Amino acid sequence: MATDNKHKQDNNEEEYVRQTGSLTERLGRVKTTRWLRFAIVAVIYLLWVLWMGNPWLLLGLLLLVDIYLTQYLPWGAWKGMKKGPARMVMSWVDAIIYALVLVYFLFLFVGQNYQIPSSSLEKSLLTGDFLWVNKVTYGPRVPQTPLHFPLAQNTLPFLNCKSYIEKPQLSYHRLKGLRNVERMDIVVFNFPAGDTVALKYGSSEDYYSLCFRHGRDVVNNNKDAFGEIIYRPVDRRDNYVKRCLGLPGEMIQIKDGIVYADGKAVPQPKNVQYFYYVKSKGTPISKDRLDELEISNEDQSRGYINANEYVLPLTAEKKKMLESKPWVEVVQQIKAEPGESIYTYPIGTDYGWTHDNYGPVWVPKKGAKIDLTLENLPLYERCIRNYEGNDLEVKNGQIYINGKPATSYTFLMDYYWMQGDNRDNSLDSRYWGFVPEDHIVGTPSIILISFDKDRSLFNGGIRWNRIFKMPNPDKK
Repeated sequence: MATDNKHKQDNNEEEYVRQTGSLTERLGRVKTTRWLRFAIVAVIYLLWVLWMGNPWLLLGLLLLVDIYLTQYLPWGAWKGMKKGPARMVMSWVDAIIYALVLVYFLFLFVGQNYQIPSSSLEKSLLTGDFLWVNKVTYGPRVPQTPLHFPLAQNTLPFLNCKSYIEKPQLSYHRLKGLRNVERMDIVVFNFPAGDTVALKYGSSEDYYSLCFRHGRDVVNNNKDAFGEIIYRPVDRRDNYVKRCLGLPGEMIQIKDGIVYADGKAVPQPKNVQYFYYVKSKGTPISKDRLDELEISNEDQSRGYINANEYVLPLTAEKKKMLESKPWVEVVQQIKAEPGESIYTYPIGTDYGWTHDNYGPVWVPKKGAKIDLTLENLPLYERCIRNYEGNDLEVKNGQIYINGKPATSYTFLMDYYWMQGDNRDNSLDSRYWGFVPEDHIVGTPSIILISFDKDRSLFNGGIRWNRIFKMPNPDKK
């Protein structure tokens, strides 16, 4: 009873301060503890404003002053309500709002969790790994789409509708970070080719690949097959995770699966995988044998030819282990066929490249100028038009940018070359091109927890040996 009376007295005092008196009188009645809380919050806010580099944000101090000190607005008026359902509901609303604001700022400026949805980085990262993605390393990106639900990337669960409002759209701005993206970093970024999406396909196949296979008119005019075609802002595009192998201004080339940057071989990650044709000596290749190689059920099913033959993704260690088995007859790496070239980036152009033998291709660098020709235009067209916002067209064999004839172009952003460690089963820069600087989200700093979808929760479903493990041991 004494506690309730004290609580009621405090609420009445706050309400009295809010409703009466001049500014001086209001400030004079504020308790020392509230001054202390205000001082702590104000210092944090001022440091954030300095980091943002936007003096207009100082106006937010007026809001903090009223919340903690003057209370002209009835921020805590519900606390004076009698105990009952209405007060309980308001207390929950108040707590939820504070939690959402905290989560929003945490996810926006510090980091967020991210789930590995596919096998493109196996065995470095596994499907089912939950990562903490650090945004401070490269500098957090100020949202270009500020009105969005903080717990959803682009679609609200259950409601299956957009989790953001497209307008207003802010220009790209990144706060100062600890360093730039480096070679061998594992990087989370927004999918560059995800600007236009056929909703029935989502992230399973990008819009531009669909248009190449079926024709643009077919994709755009057949909602039953492809769904609605929508545009997504940069920061609302699907999140991807790959390894950075090429930096701005470098010449990248792939020879027999090995990536070269400016003529020097890029180190292979320890757990890099390639596809191998595997044949046994008559006895079937059992599931137990495939499980021993840590081949997922999905890869077992996808690689099945017959009981004695499989196509399997293997690391160098697993390949060596398989070759030592007495029941194995053949372990042979599978090479890409030249006819694949029309499916590599830039899609539809036949440069004769495959995912094993690609390039050379120059990675665009901020401030660098290139000579534009009809031969190299397909490589840089998306950068110039889609990522840097120019009007580009070709008329009578002449390139026009923003209505003017152009024989060269100076890039406005840095770009990166990203690939998966599961080299033969990764949709990466070899298929959709460069990753612009403004698409970079952050880098994973730790594995929070990991679930094996091929096992039940209480039968090895949790990979205990991966909890709190560093996600990128290849980066020294």
